[in-house]
Amino acid sequence: MTIPLPPTKDNQLLAEAGEGTRVQFRGIEKSYGANRVLHGVDLDIAPGEFVSLLGPSGCGKTTALRILAGLENADAGSVRLGGQDVSRVPTNKRDIGMVFQAYSLFPHLSVADNTSFGLRRRGATRSAAGRRALDALALVGLESFADRFPHQLSGGQQQRVALARALVTEPRVLLLDEPLSALDAKVRVQLRDEIRRLQLRLGITTVFVTHDQEEALAVSDRIAVMDAGRIDQIDSPEELYLRPATAHVAAFVGLSSVVSGLASGDSVSVWGRSLPLNSPVTGEVDVHLRPENLRFTGQADAATGGVVEESTFLGSIRRTLVKTDAGDLVRVQHDAHQHPSFGDRVWLAIAPVPVAARARS
Repeated sequence: MTIPLPPTKDNQLLAEAGEGTRVQFRGIEKSYGANRVLHGVDLDIAPGEFVSLLGPSGCGKTTALRILAGLENADAGSVRLGGQDVSRVPTNKRDIGMVFQAYSLFPHLSVADNTSFGLRRRGATRSAAGRRALDALALVGLESFADRFPHQLSGGQQQRVALARALVTEPRVLLLDEPLSALDAKVRVQLRDEIRRLQLRLGITTVFVTHDQEEALAVSDRIAVMDAGRIDQIDSPEELYLRPATAHVAAFVGLSSVVSGLASGDSVSVWGRSLPLNSPVTGEVDVHLRPENLRFTGQADAATGGVVEESTFLGSIRRTLVKTDAGDLVRVQHDAHQHPSFGDRVWLAIAPVPVAARARS
């Protein structure tokens, strides 16, 4: 299902779409007892930008989002919306819309009443709130479901209602906290793309928390990769993938194989081949190689040989796991018509592109 976005003149929410609000974190720190969760986080999000906070569980991304929403107070630092310090402003005064992993719909209210709930709490008349609710439901393709109840909807439809409820008040900032993780794979991809299209149409500044790097790469203007309460790198999806600043970013964003190397300044030797480094390092290192930067070749052009451990069909491509002569396990991405078998002897070439490396402890 694709959301039928109506013409601007037919939908008041689209007609009043703005340019978004600037969001700033300045030195945000947060601890729970002796556990420091955020370590002086700085973040500057442009008006109308879609930024994802990406990282593993426990990295601090949801805590950062909750501080932005006013659901938690920072121990130090400030939060600014549109240039205004809102660090001590309560949640209901920040003009923020939130969508959580749990749909949190009221089971006794219809879809329309769930959607208009926030407007009614703000003093809108029933008729005005009803009109705005239908506009919001039209944005997510559910205006014909207005009279149904949550138990009559699928999981994806319930999450669309939650999104409409967040948008109906025309918030300055939209916060999305793992909103797709409870959905099945096909619906997750579909709704992910629809959220991005809506965000672009509405021009609303959006912060999206996820541990799924594919989701973040697909929808974000920029991604902030977090680790242990700090932002390792914030950049466009392309820059993060092609030029990761740290080995952690290389490991978390995209698929990598880790091999041994010997680094000297701006280059590293892997299997006798010299590769440029994204960041200088010296000594014995672990090097992260992308599967698309390895290819099968003839022995004369090879950097190393190896033996096939497994090969996985992924539609238009295959990924083949090879154990090299040096004992490294690496994945090679190649055309699906190449079908190496377990135990085959193969030869590998490596593209001379910049790589990320981490010094061995």
